[in-house]
Amino acid sequence: MEEKVQVREETMTAQRIHPADLVVHGGVVHTFGSGGTVAGGLAVRNGRVAAVGEDLTAHIGPDTEVLDLAGRTVLPGINDAHLHATWLGARWPHPLLGAPHEETPVVTAGDRRAAILRAGDVCAALGITSYTEPGLGPGETGCFSAEVLDEYANLHREGRLRARVTVLRLFGLLDGASSLPDFARGLGTAVPAADPEWLAVSGVKIFADGIPPMRTAWTHHCYADGTHGTLLVDGPDDGERAANLAAMIALAHDAGLVVGVHATGERSIEAALAHLRDGDHLVHGDLVTPAQLRRMAERGVGLTTQPAIATAMRPMVATALGEDVAAKAWPLREVLDLGVRLTLSSDAPVVTPDWRVHLAAAGELLGARGVTPELTARLLRCYTTEAAAQDGSAAWKGTLEPGMAADFCVLDEDPLEVALADLPPVAVGLTVTGGRIVHKG
Repeated sequence: MEEKVQVREETMTAQRIHPADLVVHGGVVHTFGSGGTVAGGLAVRNGRVAAVGEDLTAHIGPDTEVLDLAGRTVLPGINDAHLHATWLGARWPHPLLGAPHEETPVVTAGDRRAAILRAGDVCAALGITSYTEPGLGPGETGCFSAEVLDEYANLHREGRLRARVTVLRLFGLLDGASSLPDFARGLGTAVPAADPEWLAVSGVKIFADGIPPMRTAWTHHCYADGTHGTLLVDGPDDGERAANLAAMIALAHDAGLVVGVHATGERSIEAALAHLRDGDHLVHGDLVTPAQLRRMAERGVGLTTQPAIATAMRPMVATALGEDVAAKAWPLREVLDLGVRLTLSSDAPVVTPDWRVHLAAAGELLGARGVTPELTARLLRCYTTEAAAQDGSAAWKGTLEPGMAADFCVLDEDPLEVALADLPPVAVGLTVTGGRIVHKG
């Protein structure tokens, strides 16, 4: 054995290859790189992908951890572009759209810490290596308060984050009102020192309206009670509210921040879209129109949507606005065909954070039947490469090419060889974030 190690070390010295910290081999690695490379394994060094290929012997040193994939499949780590992790930790394992459940109160620093860590466990077990926490700020309390961001910073300093976190700050109420003066004041408040690779505070979230089932989406369609909803931004009339929304977006842009606007009705989408720019995104977009989607594609404005919420809420939209409107809500096929920058997400704990369930729901919305490798790969990119682009990190994460962050998960089966409807039971056996194993099933 000593002789073999010596020969291997001499080979590595001759080739000037430093030993890897971790090597996985004997399976299928979907890199999701621009060339669509599929390999048999990968090597990790210093938290980055050092190499992908079939024979990684030259990267194995005496201290390298070597794992045999035994035919399993490696994907880039899942990046949930809209996941309320602290709230998820407080409610787990009970989603909001499910059996009634009284969530654990989040009041103290200890409560916040426990909720974040519990969410980290949940995410790691699902292969989630990055997520966007969309809406923390001084206007809210509990799971959405500014103190939650402070606790994230504390955990990062201690090296206890198991997933990379992008935070969108909120200067109003979650699912509620905001005002231009409060927004301007909020932009001036301090944030903890950020780390672009582990805790990035890169943008703001604005609630333009509510949701169709609650009759709070701002729409041209008529609800059963004769109303049309309204913008949640303060103002005496529709015109003033729309102007204040535009001013908020402009202030955020002036501060160098990206903007995510919660907008579900086509009128609120229109009010926001007139002022959003490349790199910004709409959240949900339930009643978005084809014309709006074309403009989004042209201007580089993204859309973050949640297929499992769409399938669960479509009957509620039908009750609120009629079957015809519900049938056209969440037009996922048009989003894909028109080339909109699409990210899929969970909005957990509204529903499950399990991305496999959301991909199955996307297949249902698209009418997919049987094994659809090209479609499945495209949808997986919405949870990996496209999500990395949305959070401004595509230069260093989202694919498994050499030099990129070593964030990946290992599945018992190749999802490209499984029907979307059959994906939820496929087990996640291993999750690696930054080259560190954070879950091993």
